[in-house]
Amino acid sequence: MTNRIPITTTLAIALLLTMSCSREARIVETQPAESLLIHNVTIVDGTGSPGYSGDVRIREQRIEAVGQLTAEAGDSIVDGNGMVLAPGFIDSHSHADSDILQHRDARAVVSQGVTTVVVGSDGDSPYPLADFYADFDKTPATVNITAYAGHNTLRAKVMGKDFRRHATADEIARMQQLLRQELASGAIGFSSGLEYDPGIYSDPAEVLALAQVAADAGTRYMSHIRSEDRWFHEAIDEIINIGRVTGMPVQISHIKLAMKSLWGQAPQLLATLDAARKEGIDISADIYPYEYWQSNMMVLLPKRDYNDREAVAYALDQIAPPDSLWMTQFDPQPEYVGMTLTEIAAARQVDAVTAFMQLAAESDAMEQSTGTGADAIIATGMIEDDIRQLLSWPETNVCTDGGLVDLHPRSYGTFTKILARYVRDEGLLSLEQAVHKMTGLTARHLGFSDRGVIRAGAIADLVLFDAATVGDRATPKAPDLVSTGILSVWVAGKKVYDNGVVTDARPGKIIKRAIPSMPD
Repeated sequence: MTNRIPITTTLAIALLLTMSCSREARIVETQPAESLLIHNVTIVDGTGSPGYSGDVRIREQRIEAVGQLTAEAGDSIVDGNGMVLAPGFIDSHSHADSDILQHRDARAVVSQGVTTVVVGSDGDSPYPLADFYADFDKTPATVNITAYAGHNTLRAKVMGKDFRRHATADEIARMQQLLRQELASGAIGFSSGLEYDPGIYSDPAEVLALAQVAADAGTRYMSHIRSEDRWFHEAIDEIINIGRVTGMPVQISHIKLAMKSLWGQAPQLLATLDAARKEGIDISADIYPYEYWQSNMMVLLPKRDYNDREAVAYALDQIAPPDSLWMTQFDPQPEYVGMTLTEIAAARQVDAVTAFMQLAAESDAMEQSTGTGADAIIATGMIEDDIRQLLSWPETNVCTDGGLVDLHPRSYGTFTKILARYVRDEGLLSLEQAVHKMTGLTARHLGFSDRGVIRAGAIADLVLFDAATVGDRATPKAPDLVSTGILSVWVAGKKVYDNGVVTDARPGKIIKRAIPSMPD
């Protein structure tokens, strides 16, 4: 790396704003193309350091050189025209495993600049992981993929339908053995979804016993914690304790304060997390920048009793107001998709609480007969001020928490929304800080050593974008609108996205965490 020319974020964006928004990167092909030179770009390298003008040469899937470079024979040249070149974004909490084998273009995420997705989230993972990886190898995608091994998946394998209780010592031992199997297949760690069945019925000792297996293997733990609302503080204490006892890195999935009585408590939460880090606990978090979440109806009822009118009324008052709770799946009556609970209640000529109880009963009946989930909802449960503060925490990285085919706009808009709203429009984050939270910081939280940064020797996962026009367009009513300002995306040096079009290249790889030995 030579002759860096620092450019402050403000100056870089100002320069971009003075230029035409219709500019595109210019490509000059030479034959044969032995290497790729991305010339005349503003490099934001993922470390959080100031951006600078320079060039990047790629050869054989990796970055060969960074700096003020001269074209060589055999270079295919991209003139970046002063645009921002960053490491490819890493989605640390994705549900793409549900549809990536059918949607190998991964349009939802690659159009945002994402080059790697991390699945096995919320305790639900492909099983056995070896088979999922084999299928991906046969039909690769545009993006890379890696996976956690999920607690709920392992618990369901061991306990079957008899899961509404604490596991026995023998059952925990069998789960531990399955976890060792999945870690040996390349899982990067252990995840839990403790608000969901069947994990909600586990006690902390069970989760800790499994987390210890992952810790002994040198991996990490990620958790949709036991409560994001009623028992939030106890849930935070649980994940901190797992980090304290095991010594492993632990991450809070899609961190949020999802109940009215918790709103405004972001400073207290961050003080708790900072105290844990000062104690030596490697705790971090990821986040998506929306006030509304997506899940199933039963997540609102920890005791799973939809006939408890008082519990339903409390949930609709404190956690998911009927006017901003709408159906994204309802198999008993698909025409309800897109309608709010208030609208459905009016159609049924009942109050919102009664409508919720009816819908939950109908969904449960169908689920019991089919064996698959029959409902999904989006509900508003957070406030913008908390989101800003949690996003700003130095140990929070960015994620979508979305699938590739989804009715929540986060699947198409998370990363570009942050670049538009929180960088360009509001100045909450500098461009370098935001990119760091999407790349280098995420890579550190995942244990990746050769991704998430622009430096010689790193894998050439890159995104070229226009800081003046980059932005999200996806909304709840149009959740699959493609972002603006993402010009080109490369995975291992192969272009997978070009000015609004997904290319035919499918260079995505499986990222496995090397585990030399597995303790008994």
